[in-house]
Amino acid sequence: MGDQENYYGKHGEPRKYDPNFKGPIHNRSCTDILCCILIVLGIIAYVAVGIVAWTYGDPRKVIYPTDSRGQFCGQAGTPNEKKPFLFYFNIMKCASPLVLLQFQCPTTQICVDQCPDRFLTYYSVIATQQNFDYYKQFCRPGFNNFSKSLNEVLRDRDCPAMITPSKPFTRRCFPAINLKKGVVMVGNSTTFDDGIDQKSRNITDLVEGAKKANIVLEARQVAMKIFEDYTVSWYWIIIGLVIAMVISLIFVVLLRFLAGIMIWVMIIMLIAVMGYGIFHCYMEYARLKGESGSDVTITDIGLQMDLRVYLHLRQTWLAFMIILCIMEVIVILLLIFLRKRIMIAIALIKEASRAVGHVMSSLVFPLFTFLLVCLCIAYWAITAVFLSTSNDAVYKVFNETQCDYSGNICNPETFNSTNVTRLCPDARCQFAFYGGETYYHKYLIVFQIYNAFMFLWLANFVIALGQVTLAGAFASYYWAFKKPDDMPAFPIFSSLGRALRYHTGSLAFGSLILAIVQLIRIMLEYLDHKLKGAENKCARFLLCCLKCCFWCLEKFIKFLNRNAYIMIAIYGTNFCTSARNAFFLLMRNIIRVAVLDKVTDFLLFLGKLLIVGCVGILAFFFFTHRIRIVQDTAPTLNYYWVPILTVVIGSYLIAHGFFSVYAMCVDTLFLCFCEDLERNDGSLERPYYMSPELREILLKNNPETLKSSETES
Repeated sequence: MGDQENYYGKHGEPRKYDPNFKGPIHNRSCTDILCCILIVLGIIAYVAVGIVAWTYGDPRKVIYPTDSRGQFCGQAGTPNEKKPFLFYFNIMKCASPLVLLQFQCPTTQICVDQCPDRFLTYYSVIATQQNFDYYKQFCRPGFNNFSKSLNEVLRDRDCPAMITPSKPFTRRCFPAINLKKGVVMVGNSTTFDDGIDQKSRNITDLVEGAKKANIVLEARQVAMKIFEDYTVSWYWIIIGLVIAMVISLIFVVLLRFLAGIMIWVMIIMLIAVMGYGIFHCYMEYARLKGESGSDVTITDIGLQMDLRVYLHLRQTWLAFMIILCIMEVIVILLLIFLRKRIMIAIALIKEASRAVGHVMSSLVFPLFTFLLVCLCIAYWAITAVFLSTSNDAVYKVFNETQCDYSGNICNPETFNSTNVTRLCPDARCQFAFYGGETYYHKYLIVFQIYNAFMFLWLANFVIALGQVTLAGAFASYYWAFKKPDDMPAFPIFSSLGRALRYHTGSLAFGSLILAIVQLIRIMLEYLDHKLKGAENKCARFLLCCLKCCFWCLEKFIKFLNRNAYIMIAIYGTNFCTSARNAFFLLMRNIIRVAVLDKVTDFLLFLGKLLIVGCVGILAFFFFTHRIRIVQDTAPTLNYYWVPILTVVIGSYLIAHGFFSVYAMCVDTLFLCFCEDLERNDGSLERPYYMSPELREILLKNNPETLKSSETES
């Protein structure tokens, strides 16, 4: 008895019997008003930042490339409207394609209507008196004087000394580099004339001028193939996601009526799906025995974008088989050791199914939360783009030889009248990048951080609003003595109205704490990215420890917030009081939390895995042309893993959306159950609010609960 009093003293006093308590309290007052004012002011400031960004920002700086004069290529209503591509006079002067993407290549750049498709030099055009019109489109606008000598043209930067076959990438003309039998070629040639010395040069000189162009080319090819796969398979992907939604809906509806049977069917089917996976992996492993190239290891072939290469290796199927075997053994062992708790968890899921059945609108409510989160994401993304493009055009001095003024900021309108052209004859003032020296430009990074912070705050607030709304609706079901007669007519709308009217500040408080921790984690990830090349192992170790600590802190805050919102929905107390009461209530029932609530989460997670596994296997057989009935219907793909991975991820998100309602319902009912045990003893004067079915299983498996209740009474 003394130990019990000491235990309760450490974790708060149990709830006392209150004959007037009938569930979610209706006579409430506003909570955490200061945080309510803060989030309103934060939203007003966020709107102001958005207006400033939309006023000064120009997304065309991201969409369109910019020539040496700072004009956009391909912009409607300008002389460059029909010239969407950026052409570089001498791409060999560019250090790398990354420099090209940052608009900082030290050579003249102009807008053209098409990239060159042949080798030509200015000298050959003058000598043969041919291709004037074709070559002229790659010269400065208005140039017609082909009587000028090559030296004069290069001095005045009127035309490039040469043009090479190119292909557009991000609207910029890159050399059309190809790899044929290990030989680097541009077009169909391995040599080219640089147009200056009239000497034949190796293509490798051109490639060296734009080093890493092969990587860019391969990335472009992969991106184009992935895009092509989406264009031919998008409707099949949508069909797969619709199938996932239908299966999830059917599963949830069947849980309403056949919870116990469905849970065991789900467990058996999951074991069967993993068992079939093991069998299939073994058959593939045995089939590849003796085939040429199948014994090559994964490390030998390295990273390949075409995943079909790995499926021809025995080692791949062996790895899959081992992973599935380990997962199968883990699941079976968990089921054996937790079989009694699974029965209790099934009873809790049955009760959750009844609650969802009486509050059917709860299955649709996550769509409301999803739309609000999408709105937050859209506002953040648009504001981030406008902020990043609200800089002014910055012009710098570019020089091919040694010059003290190289890299200095210049004004193109007055540059020719300055001493720079006299001291550095080949210097030129051309567009470098977008930036600025004003206070607004200096504090742009602050605006970006504020944009990210407000996005995290509002997104967490929307999620919290969804959680407290569902918690209020399901709590009204639990605390209705006569179900569903004592429930409100519209529990979801009633709960949503209470949350917005009284507890906006409390939701803002909880989401603010979580947003701060998440922002710190983002900054730590940024620092970790910056220190990847550092040799200071002590700093790296400290950073890893901080990342681990803040990851754990975020998980704990999410868990605490979720239970605090349930207490807010029931009692209408402020955030700190609700969080403390929820934490103490869980600590007083720590064994049940560990072995009951988490077992229920585990069963719901198995349900998600089952849906994802079924849809994923169906997608795999369909897109790999292994279903004979629709073999001719399936599209031909470059990478069949693209639609399969999309369907799998989308199916998990859909299943998570449906099962999140059940998870919130289970958590709410679990806290209400713990409160019910403390408030009541099952007598006629203090009857339990839990259903007879739930009471029979929970109290039968927890006889100590009856003893403690009798002792307290």
